[in-house]
Amino acid sequence: MKALKFIFSGMLFGIIMIKSEAASWYRIQEMFRFQSFHMYGIISTAVLIGVLSILIIKKLKINDISGNKIVFPIKERGWRRYLLGGIIFGLGWALTGACPGPMFVTLGYGYLMMATVILSALAGTFCYGLLKDKLPH
Repeated sequence: MKALKFIFSGMLFGIIMIKSEAASWYRIQEMFRFQSFHMYGIISTAVLIGVLSILIIKKLKINDISGNKIVFPIKERGWRRYLLGGIIFGLGWALTGACPGPMFVTLGYGYLMMATVILSALAGTFCYGLLKDKLPH
């Protein structure tokens, strides 16, 4: 029963993303070609809402649903792990279907090629998980 609220909020979020055309290949292509402000507006709105929410939580010292204090831990500085994680995430996203174009192109080469791409993306993410503590910060 508790999971239903998460399922419904996820469905609502998905509907909003589809209706706002944030999942549209055409809109994503427009964004990367700097032809439209549509996607930048969506991203900017999300960032602004996130920043304002965190400021309000910190300023008013809001507690979570259980009554516990919300704490934002300070993260250690470093750029290499974020760069590597971003590359792995981006390759996995592009090659396994979040961007439909590359997925269909890869699928055109056959199911063996598609399976190879998916397994290599998963293996890269797994290796990063094993090595992330050993990487220089």
